[in-house]
Amino acid sequence: MDLLHFFNTVNNIIALPFTFLFLVVGIVLTLKTGFPQIFAFRYFINFIQSGLKRTNSSNLKTIDAFHALFTAMATSIGIGTIVGPSLAIVVGGPGALFWLVIYAFFGSVTKLTEVVFALQYRKKTADGRILGGPAEYLKMVHPFLAHWYGFATLFLFAGWSGIQSKALSEILFKKGVPEWATGLALALFAFYILIGGAQRVGNVASKLVPFMFGLYVSFSLWILLHDIPALIAAFKLIFNSILMPAAPIGGFLGSTIFAALKEGVYKGVFITESGMGTSSIAHAMSDVKKPIDQGILAMYSMSADTFLCLLSGLLVLTTGIWKEGIFSNTLVFNVFESQLPTIGPLFFIISVTLFITTTVLGNAFNGGQSFATFANYRWIRSYYAFVGFIIFISSVTQVPLVWAIMDTILPLVALPNLIGIVILAFRHPTLLRYK
Repeated sequence: MDLLHFFNTVNNIIALPFTFLFLVVGIVLTLKTGFPQIFAFRYFINFIQSGLKRTNSSNLKTIDAFHALFTAMATSIGIGTIVGPSLAIVVGGPGALFWLVIYAFFGSVTKLTEVVFALQYRKKTADGRILGGPAEYLKMVHPFLAHWYGFATLFLFAGWSGIQSKALSEILFKKGVPEWATGLALALFAFYILIGGAQRVGNVASKLVPFMFGLYVSFSLWILLHDIPALIAAFKLIFNSILMPAAPIGGFLGSTIFAALKEGVYKGVFITESGMGTSSIAHAMSDVKKPIDQGILAMYSMSADTFLCLLSGLLVLTTGIWKEGIFSNTLVFNVFESQLPTIGPLFFIISVTLFITTTVLGNAFNGGQSFATFANYRWIRSYYAFVGFIIFISSVTQVPLVWAIMDTILPLVALPNLIGIVILAFRHPTLLRYK
């Protein structure tokens, strides 16, 4: 049995219970908090206009609330929002895009809950550094959950960075750049930025995230709006495929209803990090007085992830490229290349490079924070060097194997976090009140 077959076998066993677990937790927390996705919107608008109340504590090494937001978004607004939806559609059919959006809606409250508890239970070291995230708030439930989560995320974050590296190396290889060269350059750049700490990561992310978002959205909308009938047909195809298996067509081998549900939810978890607790690590660094305020900010930030996912999914549906049934990181690149042959590939590569760079930085930084809970901020550069090694190795590894490994690690990391946040939500419901 080769590695790919082994991990696919494991994934087939655990996929059903974890798919429903992710969804059920999001629904339960949504009901528990009174649908903040809808009713907390006016608070979000007020934060954008007036800012968030700060702690006014000078002895903590925190970062601005919006820098914390962009650092967290840097990990979710990455190659996952571009590649993830297309791969979900190839495996699960057009209906997978619907379930991805549904998970993002309910999962946004899961993220709010994670961020609130990350801020509520963060702690500081003697020199004022912040330790926060699931590895800290899970200790309030049981130390075993915290240790399980913290150890597993050391590999999760490195693996996520590896996925980004593989995607970029595969795309640049189409333009003649050796995969190993891409992996090496990305590893070295990430290491340099990371040793500068949270301030350097936050500054880079806050500048790159808005720019790369605007660049990708502009060109994607131009392609989609250029053929309105195809866009309308794509939406019809999505809704017709929600509860009906996608039939074989072209190179696409067809799918089941569960395949669409599983792919939509799993890719939704991977893209938004909701349920994983990972994005709360960056939010825990925020200089904010009320944890629920940062939680609301984090919850609505998922609308950006969802919007990008919709664009990416619609690009492969409207052009019909999903019918080829090719499991590749380059599907959306192929769309840009075919629809905008002169400037499309160039601007896509620029966008993707920025997406991947910020995601790698965010993931590696979060991994370093998890590592810090074990080592108390000692040897953190050694962990960053380990991440750099994974980034390089992944750039020359097969695509299906990389994704199969991460699909196995993802639920094993999420389980202690999901258990913990549900228990804390019922123990301390007042912390989640926003009215």
